[in-house]
Amino acid sequence: MRGTGQRCLPSARALYKVRRRDTTEAVIGAITGTLARPQMLVLGRFDDTGSLRPVGRSAPLRPDAAGQLSEQLAPAAPGHPWEGVRFTTSWGSRAPLDVVLGQPTLVAEIDMDTAQDRGAWRHPVRFVRLRLGRAPNDVAAFVEGAVPAAG
Repeated sequence: MRGTGQRCLPSARALYKVRRRDTTEAVIGAITGTLARPQMLVLGRFDDTGSLRPVGRSAPLRPDAAGQLSEQLAPAAPGHPWEGVRFTTSWGSRAPLDVVLGQPTLVAEIDMDTAQDRGAWRHPVRFVRLRLGRAPNDVAAFVEGAVPAAG
C-alpha cells in the first residue's frame, strides 16, 4: 500500500513531503549589501494600480551572480516606490533588514517554492538569471492570494 492509504507505524518513515517549485519573473526593487557587492535581492511586482508591491527576497547570491548583477544595478532615483518601507530579515520577524534601493528596471528570473501568503512568497527564492530583454511591465502583475504565473 502506498501514499495516504498507509497505516502510521512507529519509527517508520512512509510518507514524503514534496515541495513544488516553479520559475517565474520579478522586478529587482532593492538589494542587501552594496550595489558593487549585492548579497540578496528584494523583489516586487506591479499591481493593477501601478504600485510596486514586495513579493519576496532571494537566498544569498552566488559570487558569479553577484558579479553579473553589480554590472547592471543602478541606484534608485528620488521617488522610489519603496522609500520609507521597512523590510524584515525573515518571515514573521520584526528584525529590520538593511536594504539599498535600486532603480526598479531589472527583471530577474527566479526559482521559487509556490507557498504564498497575501501574494508574497513565504520562502526565499533562488536567483536564476537576469532577463535583460524583459521590461518590468512584461512581468506578471501582483495579485494578492494568487499563485504568480511565469511572465
